[in-house]
Parts: sequence; structure tokens; C-alpha cells
Amino acid sequence: MTEFLQSLVRGLGSGSIYALLALGFVIIYKSTRVISFAQPAFMLAGAVLVSYLAADVGFFAAVPIAAVLIAVLALGVERTVLRPMIGKPVFVVAIITIGVDVVVRVVTNAFIGLDVRQVGDPWGLSTVTLLGVEVQQRYLVMFGTTVAVVAVLFAFFRFSRVGLAMRAVAHDQEVALAQGISVGSVFALSWAIAGGLAALAGVFVATGAGVDQQLWVIALKALPAIILGGLDSLGGAVVGGLAVGVVESLVGTYQGDVAPWLGPNFALVAPYVLMLVVLLLRPYGLFGSKEVERL
Repeated sequence: MTEFLQSLVRGLGSGSIYALLALGFVIIYKSTRVISFAQPAFMLAGAVLVSYLAADVGFFAAVPIAAVLIAVLALGVERTVLRPMIGKPVFVVAIITIGVDVVVRVVTNAFIGLDVRQVGDPWGLSTVTLLGVEVQQRYLVMFGTTVAVVAVLFAFFRFSRVGLAMRAVAHDQEVALAQGISVGSVFALSWAIAGGLAALAGVFVATGAGVDQQLWVIALKALPAIILGGLDSLGGAVVGGLAVGVVESLVGTYQGDVAPWLGPNFALVAPYVLMLVVLLLRPYGLFGSKEVERL
């Protein structure tokens, strides 16, 4: 039972990272109908920014500053690179986001160098006893912070005028435009929010382990999360992210004993196996909306 609880907490911590990234993917997709492949680069850039800022202003001040700066970067990308692409085929815009990802990562890697940079988090790999089980503090911080961020985000979309405007655009852009809502501003804000969430996820990935040039690969595990939850479901993104993290952790803990013939690294592909199973059973995800096309 102790091993199970430790694995569960570890999975919820990792799943919190995937949930934050998945939320960014879904927010952009709901507004623009485009999947942004630039999220890994924003995640890496956010972690690197914190590694530099923490030395001067401290970790807890560096994190929100970096999140705001990456949000501004994402907004600038939307305004300068993607705004002229409005009306172009969706796959063209998606390919452009891949180009943005490559450019941002190449520039960011120059500030990383060959060494692993530390973000200066105060807990590192320290453990704490929870319900008689020793777990790493960083996983509890990841999960707790994600719960708080998700609560604020959902309240923003439900109660604020800007959040309601974003929901209206996600539902029907033409109707929202007819009601006087600035669709272009909603697009830009969506990218800014997604950028800030990616930066926070990047910091979580780097806690206890540091920042290197391969950190961005972690963001790819958010793709099974959004497929699992549904491309247009914010709640599904959170559930999908946590589910992917827990499945990955449990498989890594028990697969060697239950099914050793799958190999020692099967936990790395377990999220994608889960994604394939969900696609076979529910093509629109657990919480996604079914699209009905009239012929």
C-alpha cells in the first residue's frame, strides 16, 4: 500500500504538469480551432527564465514574472506570426506553430548551454510524511498549485466578462463578432494564457531535476491528455492530464513485476497506449463534443 500511495502521489504531481500544458492546448484550440505545437518551446523558455531570475529576485518572485513574460511572448507570436494567417487552412497554421516552436527552442537553448541549470526551488528532492507515507514535497506543490490555478481559471471563464467573451468566441465566432466581441483580442488572450500555463509547467518539470535542452520533450505527453479528455473540454484536459500522469507512474511501478516482457521502459509509451484505447472507444475523448456534419 505504501508503494501504491507513493506512486499515486508521484503520478498526480506529474499529471499536474500535463494538465497545465493540456489546458493551454485546449484554450487555444477552442478559440482558434488550431492545435499549437509551440507549447513545448514556451515551457522550456519559462523554466530557463526562472533559472536566471531566481538568482536575483528569488524563486517565488521569479515564477510569476517568468509566466507573465512568456505570456507576453506568446501574445507577440500570435500578433506578428499567426494573425496574418487568419483564413488560411488550419494545417498551414499548425505547421507554422511547429516553426515557432523550433525557433524559440533554438534561441532558448543558447541560454542553457551544455550544463543543467537549476531553478532555485526551495524543496528540491526533499520528502515529507503524508498519512504515514514519505512523498516528495515537489509533487504535493505541483498538485496543490495546479488545483489553485485551475480553480482561478474556471472562475475566470465562468464569472468574468472577458472569460464569458472567450467562451462565446469558442462557441461561435461569427455570432460573437456580431455581438461586438473582439475575436482577434480573444485569440491573442488565448495564446497569452496558454503561454503562462506552459511556463508554470516548465518550472514544475525543472524542480528537483534542473533545466536542460531536452526538457521540452515532456510537453509531448500532454497530447495524450487532450485526446483522452477531449480537444474542446477544459475539464477534460485536467482529468486527462492527471489520468496520464497516474497511469504512467503506476505502470512504471508495477509493470516490471506484472508484465516484464513489455520491457523496462514501457511506462514511457503507456500514455500513448491509453490514448489509442480511448480513440478506439470514444473518438472525441471522454468529455469532447461530438461533431455532426450535414451532407
